[in-house]
Amino acid sequence: MSQLALIFGSIFGGLAIILGAFGAHLLKKTFTADQLNSFETGVKYQMYHSLLILMLSFNLNLETSLEKSIIYCLVIGTILFSFSIYGLCITASKGKKMKILGPITPLGGLFLVIGWGLLFYNFIKNFV
Repeated sequence: MSQLALIFGSIFGGLAIILGAFGAHLLKKTFTADQLNSFETGVKYQMYHSLLILMLSFNLNLETSLEKSIIYCLVIGTILFSFSIYGLCITASKGKKMKILGPITPLGGLFLVIGWGLLFYNFIKNFV
């Protein structure tokens, strides 16, 4: 599981750099200010969570079901949240906004919040 977390963390981090540069240099010509801001939000959240996944893979054993659930929630949440934002922004800039992606973004956010909540629970369970 630790290897899988390292793989996802590094892929998410690398893609965040690529997509951030893509957005800053190529998309700013075709995106509105709101679309560019949304795209940047997706990139930021992707980078934050790639770093968190990497830190957790180095600091937790990732052997318990709780620890595995934290990683699964963060990976699924990052994919649903950030990549749905990218899809919404890109399709909207072409005049063909994929409205089906709209409800996916908050679902991804929910997975991220659950991942953070499980991480909090994992930390406090050792104190009680």
